Amino acid sequence: MTRDINVLALIKGQERYIFLYDDQHRNEVLRVLGRFASHPELSFSWYDAAVLSQKVRQESHKRAINQRLRLRVSPEMDES
Repeated sequence: MTRDINVLALIKGQERYIFLYDDQHRNEVLRVLGRFASHPELSFSWYDAAVLSQKVRQESHKRAINQRLRLRVSPEMDES
């Protein structure tokens, strides 16, 4: 079984913020966004953290819905 890797990226001028994480580490990436926002030497703002956090949560929600839909479709229904 393969694990999907999520990619979250933000480009601010010449700076590039790229976060790679799997679904098991979603909470960890959310914490990292907060740490980056509170770091005074980075241009990464609390607004950036809020927007990216929302994207992480939306993607997680979409995956959960897709997973539920796949579970509802039985193999017998797929064959017809």
